[in-house]
Order: sequence, then structure tokens, then C-alpha cells
Amino acid sequence: MTATATSVGEPDRTQPRNAPASRAAARLLRLLPAVAAALSGVLLYVSFPPRTLWWLALPAFAVLGWALRGRGWKAGLGLGYLFGLGFLLPLLVWTGVEVGPGPWLALAAVEAVFVALVGAGVATVSKLPGWPLWAAALWIAGEAARARVPFEGFPWGKIAFGQADGVFLPLAAVGGTPVLGYAVVLCGFGLYEVVRLAVHARRTGEVRRSAATVALLSVAVPVLGAVAARPLVSDEAEDGTATVAVIQGNVPRAGLGFNAQRRAVLDYHARETQRLAAEVRAGKVDRPDFVLWPENSSDIDPFANPDARAIIDRAARAIGAPISVGGVVERDGKLLNEQILWDSDKGPVDTYDKRQIQPFGEYLPLRSLIGAINDEWTSMVSRDFSRGTEPGVFTMAGTEVGLVTCYEAAFDWAVRSEVTDGAQMISVPSNNATFDRSEMTYQQLAMSRVRAVEHSRTVTVPVTSGVSAIIMPDGRVTQKTGMFVADSLVQEVPLRSSETPATRLGVAPEIVLLLVAAGGLGWAFGAGVRGRRAGGV
Repeated sequence: MTATATSVGEPDRTQPRNAPASRAAARLLRLLPAVAAALSGVLLYVSFPPRTLWWLALPAFAVLGWALRGRGWKAGLGLGYLFGLGFLLPLLVWTGVEVGPGPWLALAAVEAVFVALVGAGVATVSKLPGWPLWAAALWIAGEAARARVPFEGFPWGKIAFGQADGVFLPLAAVGGTPVLGYAVVLCGFGLYEVVRLAVHARRTGEVRRSAATVALLSVAVPVLGAVAARPLVSDEAEDGTATVAVIQGNVPRAGLGFNAQRRAVLDYHARETQRLAAEVRAGKVDRPDFVLWPENSSDIDPFANPDARAIIDRAARAIGAPISVGGVVERDGKLLNEQILWDSDKGPVDTYDKRQIQPFGEYLPLRSLIGAINDEWTSMVSRDFSRGTEPGVFTMAGTEVGLVTCYEAAFDWAVRSEVTDGAQMISVPSNNATFDRSEMTYQQLAMSRVRAVEHSRTVTVPVTSGVSAIIMPDGRVTQKTGMFVADSLVQEVPLRSSETPATRLGVAPEIVLLLVAAGGLGWAFGAGVRGRRAGGV
């Protein structure tokens, strides 16, 4: 008998020489889906403003589809979380500009949990026929959840908000941000499915006609739907026009501390308004029908402070037009973020109180717990703002102007309520000075562009420190300011009163997509149960 054991110190020649390399390659291959998920999340971030690379969302979801398809829900949970971190960590970095990395990292980590759950769901339905249809609906279900919980939700990073420059934008007028986002995600997953089936056919010679048809339709239908929706997008005036002035007064310096210089902020906006009034008198600029100031343009309560009231009165009389002033006021023991309609003759005549206030910015949830962690955070929000309860539509020189204050622009219901309440145009007064020169202001501007198309309304964006802008109902930015400069924009804009399908349908498209997502999960669960029963026979 021949011995097979090797002598001591002699190499075992029964193992392949390249075994260590093979094991290393196998480990790298196992890590590949995780790396791909994280990097595809980063790719999705790059598709968002201020860049105009909207189309990168498609390969981002195609790669995510590759990473998730055919895997178990636990793997999908982990891969989805990596995708969420790759996307949200860079997207939300502006939240830590003034308060440090702790809140930014915590926010991204919590929001990525929703993406992780979507990843688990996508992996679960990925074995179904036509899986891109169900998977894209699950993504929108995840966005719907993020927009509502916790603390009234945080919709930042909706796929629709990255598509202001994209070919899919007209779909916002069909079904709002859910339909626009669904089309993008469906097209991305469908793109991967087309490539997968093509590779399979080349390797095996087998053409799966039904699967190929669904995959091709997943890519083609969103594009064709966007083309078909183009007639819904118009910048024609239905109710005449109005000449509007947007004032950006600037702030003494960026950061949370600028509120300590609130008198200077008020002075700056009054001064810019008076400068504009001088240009009007000189015939250099058309006289505006009304003037829009930003959020927090008067952090001194003009109802309680005669000096602040006098400053606004002088500015309104100088321009000879009503002004919407962003103020911080106290009424009946409540602190309110308020827009004040200031008549040039009568003074304040109407108000709108911000309804969707910002957690950790305008009020502090879990105050005692957060104070125990870091009492500096509680001192930054020393007193909570109260919520308004009614839509805000100001009648300004005969024009119905809907007010959507800053953070509210991210919420579908907050914008729609102003249009259904009769707004012929929308103003989004904002204060982005806290976030310095970060991408936040451009992300928010893109939201307003999507809202313009969604409801077919002119949208103005007066911001304390920029970027202020005027947006046509077709989503085009016709004028904008720089950042941290004093400036004003004056333009004749179209007024419209017709309602898009998105405005009329409201939340209905989102509910339909939630039902599609639930149907896909139910089908996958049922198929799994039947498979386990059959395997046990």
C-alpha cells in the first residue's frame, strides 16, 4: 500500500497551489454585493442637486437590483441599509454644519433603516414574475413611511426631488412625487432586468419572452408616460399675470448665532426693499404688485415691538405694495413662525402660521432625554414653536398667493392644501442661513421646481441668504440670486387656477402604490409558504 501522509515539514502537495488565492477571491466575491450596494447609494446621491446628473438614478437602482435579486430578506435588510447609508450620509451632511456630526450621523442612520426595510422587501419580491413592478412600489412605500414617522416624518431625499432636470419630471403633474419617484425606480430596476435577461439569453440561447416583455415595458412605459404627460406642463397665464418682487436681504453672518443679530436681519431686508423702491422710482425696474420677504426676515415680533413695526411700515410705504413678512411672534403664550401680510397703508392685515415645524430645529422632541445626552442641544432650541392649523393663502393686490414656509415644501400635503384653497401661485419663504453654503439650499430649490410642475403654479423662493429664485409653472428657473448677497428679483409671472391630475388626486396615487407593494409581498409570502409545504411532502 502506498502511503499518502506527508513527512513533517514537507508541503502538502495534495492541495492546489493557488488555494489561498482562491479563498481570498471567494471572500472578495462575497463582499461584492455589499460594496455594490453602498456605492450605488453614493451614485444615487450624485444624481441629486446641485448636480444635474438626474439620469444616474437609473444605474443606481439597476445596481441595487443586481445586489438584491434572488437573496433572502435578511441579506436584503443589510444590503438595503448599506445602500441607504451610501445615499443619505452625503445627502444630509448639511444637517451637521452648525451642530456637529452627531445629529447628522444619527439622522442618516435612522432614515437608512427605512431603506433597509425596503431592501428586505425587494429581495423578497425579487423572485416573482415582473418583480421590478413590485420592487419599485416598495420603494415608494418606504418613502411614504419616512414622510410620516418619526416626529411627523422627514421626506428629504425622495427620488422625485432629484428629478427637477430630468425627462420624467412631467409625471409630477400626473400623480405627484409618488408617481414621479415610482417611474424612476421602476425604470432603474427594469434596466437591470433587461440586461440580466439579455446575458442569460446569450449564455443559454433561451429567450424568456414574457419576462423580457415585462422588463422592456418597465423601461419604456415610464419614459413614454413622461412624454405623454408633457401637455400637462404649461407656463401660460390662465388668470392674467402679476409682477412680483422677491427680496433677499442677506444676514450679518451664517450660522445659528445670526438670530442674535435679528435687528440687523430686519434692517437688511428693509434696506433692500427701499433700494428696490428707489430703482422703481427711477424707472429702472417695473413696480411690483406685491413683495415677498423670506422666513425669519423679522425675528423681532412687530406686534410687540414698535420699532420693528415702524421699520416694516417704512419699507412697505416706500415700495407702495403689500409685503409678506416672515416673523417670529408670540401670541396667547405660543411662539409662532408666522408669515404676516403687511399692507402699505393698513399695516398687518392677515397671518399664516407654519404648520409643519421642524423637529430639532423649531421644537425638540424627547427634550429630557436629549438634554441628558448634550445640554447644548437643548439650549439651541430653548423654547418650542407651536403649529399652525389652517392653510395660508394671502390676497395680495388681487392675487391669491399660497404660503409654504421652508421645511413645509418637502411635504406633499402642505403644498397641495394651498392650491386646493385657491392659490394662483405659491411662495416658499425660507431661511437657509443656518446651513451656510451647503447643498441644502439647492436641494430645497429643486423641491420647489418639482412642486411648480406638480401643481402647475409659479413658485417664488425668497430666502434670507440665498438661493432665492423665481420658478415658472413648467419648472424652469428664470431668475435666481447668489448666496450671502443682498439682492432682489422682479418679474411678471403667470397666474393659474386649473388643477393638475396630481392636485385633484392628492394622496390616491400613493395609496394605490402602497396596495401594489402589499400585493407583491403577499404574493411572495404565499409562494414561499406553498414552496415549503411542497418541500415537506
